[in-house]
Amino acid sequence: MLTKEFAESFAKEWIEAWNSHDAERVLKHYSPEVELTSPFVSRILEGEKNIVRGLVELREYFGRAIEIYPELKFVPRHVFAGMKSMVIEYESVGGRLSAELLEFNDAGKVCRVLAHYSTERMSV
Repeated sequence: MLTKEFAESFAKEWIEAWNSHDAERVLKHYSPEVELTSPFVSRILEGEKNIVRGLVELREYFGRAIEIYPELKFVPRHVFAGMKSMVIEYESVGGRLSAELLEFNDAGKVCRVLAHYSTERMSV
């Protein structure tokens, strides 16, 4: 099981990496065989698929996301630790509530991501 300390530390660094707008810093958290599923993949990569596989595709996806959303800033909300996975809930672009399930391999790198987004923006 992932410890609370590991999950909180990972989430803090992961959010700081995203907020730095440095795709390479973000990518350090992921394994070479990573698979990410998100409803935003088709929009950002302008295609029909909603899954990216491997670091090459993930680098392209993250790089384009950072270009498209220059105001990108994640605000942490909650972190949930599981056996070999965790969920990070955060406010995303435009105040949209988001949650990502991150599954870890034996090397401690993210190997699978399931991204979820609220259909409404947070009320301010």
